[in-house]
Order: sequence, then structure tokens, then C-alpha cells
Amino acid sequence: MAYRLSGPRSYATSTMTERFDCYYCRDNLHGKKYIKKDEKHVCTKCFDKLCANTCAECRRPIGADAKELNHKNRHWHEDCFRCAKCYKPLANEPFSARDDGKIMCGKCGSREDGNRCQACYKVVMPGTQNVEYKKKVWHEECFTCFECKQPIRSQSFLNKGDDIYCGPCHDKKFAKKCFHCKQPITSGGISYQDQPWHSECFVCRTCRKNLSGTRFTSHEEHVYCVDCYKTSVAKQCNGCKNPITGFGHGTNVVNYEGHSWHEYCFNCKKCSLSLANKRFVINGENIYCPDCAKKL
Repeated sequence: MAYRLSGPRSYATSTMTERFDCYYCRDNLHGKKYIKKDEKHVCTKCFDKLCANTCAECRRPIGADAKELNHKNRHWHEDCFRCAKCYKPLANEPFSARDDGKIMCGKCGSREDGNRCQACYKVVMPGTQNVEYKKKVWHEECFTCFECKQPIRSQSFLNKGDDIYCGPCHDKKFAKKCFHCKQPITSGGISYQDQPWHSECFVCRTCRKNLSGTRFTSHEEHVYCVDCYKTSVAKQCNGCKNPITGFGHGTNVVNYEGHSWHEYCFNCKKCSLSLANKRFVINGENIYCPDCAKKL
């Protein structure tokens, strides 16, 4: 708290024309200067010796002829009432009294008692630009990104532990990277086979159609819409000549010597017996059960 003293004060002094004695030494005060203290008339010599207050700074008596300053039952010579830090005279200036008894001017008091910047540890002076975050304070220019070291100022920021990051640096260092373009995913995104994707990157390799929320399949780390997979990638069934997509009815596939069949198409050419997981005989592009093969 800052205080302002009303100015130097001194005890009342006067001269007398009638006989009047000093309360202590009994000297006649006629025609002499005296001080009236606590309703007692005291000569200046006795006052300085017996009644004067002791200066809180120099520890010497504050004589009758000296100007005296008072604050909370403490006393100073006018010249001794100075800032304990910069020694500026404070008789007519605002000041603050610290718990340890030191008197300081407003500026030094702010430096001593003010909040300290978490970066440079210097005092953040009242009225200066600063940033407060989680009950801590920084000079505005000291509140910087841990990665690029640039001041955050009015930008948005994120923290990682005790470290502060601007948005771009946080995304670059901590955000998941898109499996396709390898750039950070800052919002939204899609996860497929434990890999993150931008929704705009999750498109059919052939027609570039966005696959978010639609049926798709993958082949050799690329994704395809159903139509493009059928026409461009899927193997052709050696029986029905249609694409083997793995969608819908009959998802199981039979492969033999470079040829593929839907499981439901892998039947004997003559009796139509299903030969999946059974012995068979192949003749040209046709397959037969053992019994029908014997009849050929």
C-alpha cells in the first residue's frame, strides 16, 4: 500500500516574558525557546536529551530544531526519509511501507513486490503489456513458442506440459500425420486400418471420388470405390467372368494356377457339384468332379 505524508512536523515552540521553569532542569525559560510536550514545558537542551524521538533510519535523536516525519509510530528526520532502494527523498512523494520495515518509492516498491515474468524473471511492471496464464505472468514479448521462439501475442496457442506452442508448431510437432499426404491433421480426419487420413485425402485412387461414408476397398495400400475396384483392380472370375470384389454374396475365393473363381462358381462343369474344398480335375478352362472326369 502507498502512503503520502502530510509534510514535516515539529513540536510547538515559544518564548516567555514571565518566569517559567523547564520541567526537567528547572532552568528559567524567560526569553528562551522552549517546547511544550505532553503539557510540559521543556527547554531545547532537555528536549533533545530526554524527549526527542529517535530516527528510524540514522538512530539519532530528532532535535527540537529538526523537521520530523511520522508513520505508524515510527519517526524520521526529513532528510532520512528516503527510498531504501534508490535513496530518493520521500517527504512529499507517495511511498510504500514493507513488512520488513523498509520504506520504498512507488517504482521500487512495484519492482520489489510485483509479479515476476516466468521467462526472464524480471518484474512485470503495472500497466505494461503482459500475458497471464494459469495464474502465472509473462512480459508480452517473453511469452514465446517453445519451438519457433516467436512471441505468441494475439495468436491461439496450446500447451504440452509446461511448454507453450503456437498453433502451427504444435500441429507440426504433435498432430497425427495423414497417411496419404504426410501433413498434420489439425481437425476431423478418418482412421482406416489404424492409419489417419485427412477426409479430403481419403479418395478413390482412380476416379478421385471422396470415400467418406461410402463403401470402398483397398489394394496395395490404395483405396478404391466399389465401381473402380470392379473395373480396374478386381480379378475376373474364371467361371462367370464377373469381377471378384469380395462384396455381398460369396465373399470367398478359390485360386488355382493363376486363375480365380467365386466360391459359388467353382462347380463341376457337367453336374454342377460344388468343388470348393474337394478334389477336382481341370480340363482346359473347365473343372470337373472326379466322377464326371472319368466319363469324358
